[in-house]
Amino acid sequence: MTYSLNEIEALSKRAARGSGLAWGLAEEAAKGTRWLSAFGFQGTDLLADLLEMNDRIPAIDVSPVSLRAAVWHAPARRMSPLIAGASLSDCAVRLMERGSITMENVCVPLLAVPFMGGAALRLGHPVAAEWDGVRVATDGRHLCLHGETDILYTRMTTEMVFSTPAKMTGTKEPVMRASVSPQSWDRLAMFAHRTFAPATDESRLKGAGAGLNDND
Repeated sequence: MTYSLNEIEALSKRAARGSGLAWGLAEEAAKGTRWLSAFGFQGTDLLADLLEMNDRIPAIDVSPVSLRAAVWHAPARRMSPLIAGASLSDCAVRLMERGSITMENVCVPLLAVPFMGGAALRLGHPVAAEWDGVRVATDGRHLCLHGETDILYTRMTTEMVFSTPAKMTGTKEPVMRASVSPQSWDRLAMFAHRTFAPATDESRLKGAGAGLNDND
């Protein structure tokens, strides 16, 4: 089925929140999923993979220990691309000064790419990322890919290197709707369901559901 990017973003936001992410990071996760979906990637599958991998793991365990280091790593030896990506965007000037930043043991690395777009827009220069033989570059509005597509969907990479300025060749243009498999939608919906408050006798008396006397 195809969904509008607004629908994809809305479900992704609630699913990310249901997984335990703070609202601000859930919003960033949703925007990133929308961004990838607009360029033809299975953004919802990627987000579902990450939420399942890091379900109920404290954010601090999958966050960079230090943003000042040339190589970023997380205490759990598995780094969240959402947290690391958001940090990279915040450290865009530092990336420009150094020329590159390396991250170790990044989960679902493609989910970090949308944050490169934010960094590129801030710097006014394209940003690139390389891992496992693939290279992705973006200026924030367009995307360039080099390498085997299957590798882009890897669930873990031991090393991911970000650099700027980068060259843009063979750009892809975004679209307004994206294909999403029913399985992918259901996986995110499961996490989104956690954000719903359970019914109580008090809420039923106030009009939620069928009330205390359900005679149907």
